[in-house]
Amino acid sequence: MKKTAIVSDSSAYIPKELVELYDLSIVPLTVNWQGRSFYDGIDIQATEFYEQLAVSKEMATTSQVTVGQFLETFSRLLDNGNDVLYLGISKGLSATYDSAVQAKKELGDPENLIVMDTRLVSMALTLMVLEVARAAEDGASLQECYQLAQDAYPRIGVYFTVNTLEYLHRGGRINTAKRLLGSALDLKPIMMIREGKIELVESVRSQKKALHRMVELIEKDIDGRSPVRIGPFHALAFDEMLSMEELARQRLQPIEVIRSEVSPVIGCHVGPGTVSMAYIVDK
Repeated sequence: MKKTAIVSDSSAYIPKELVELYDLSIVPLTVNWQGRSFYDGIDIQATEFYEQLAVSKEMATTSQVTVGQFLETFSRLLDNGNDVLYLGISKGLSATYDSAVQAKKELGDPENLIVMDTRLVSMALTLMVLEVARAAEDGASLQECYQLAQDAYPRIGVYFTVNTLEYLHRGGRINTAKRLLGSALDLKPIMMIREGKIELVESVRSQKKALHRMVELIEKDIDGRSPVRIGPFHALAFDEMLSMEELARQRLQPIEVIRSEVSPVIGCHVGPGTVSMAYIVDK
């Protein structure tokens, strides 16, 4: 029986031990900064990137995964006799999805290669990938894995707060009116990823309130369903993340907690000080 190989990208920033455990293939996006280009999570790591970005006057930019990168990864896996499912960053946030689609076309549009727009990013994407990867390890077929990914989407959510909306504004990820709403009133915005795009949910008076409010919003979304898995992650805000995680453990009683950092390629757009939590409710 063929194995279903799962491919994702560096925007998820899946912990390395889980990448190795489930034999995942990760293609990196690119961070362009200070006259150099870095493969996300390979040439530059999260903590060092945020420490430097926090004191830098130069904004970093990002580039999608190229068609060539996908051709190399897809070809290798297909040539080894695998079926392939790509679960990557939302096409509403990056042209990486378009590169994957183009690579599939250049390979002759094989039926045993599926490219899916997950409409997710970061830890929310990680939670989808892990659920599907576990099924693949148990022998699920390509179509079964694809269906599971589709079924997982409505059970996944993510909220985040940032120190400043300046990074999102400069990167064109949020409009000026929303940026001014946060800065003029000195409010902490709470945002979410909905249908693949960033949306402002509400604003509160302090980061502490933002952390509590995000847990409350997740609790409301879950609405008593269980079990739940959570994924707290951060950009140079480890203590704040731990504070939110502890509250979530008390309120949500998760069966699994997976910590990570915001990948540098996403951090370019949200900035240091970002704190976030994703969740997935089991079937």
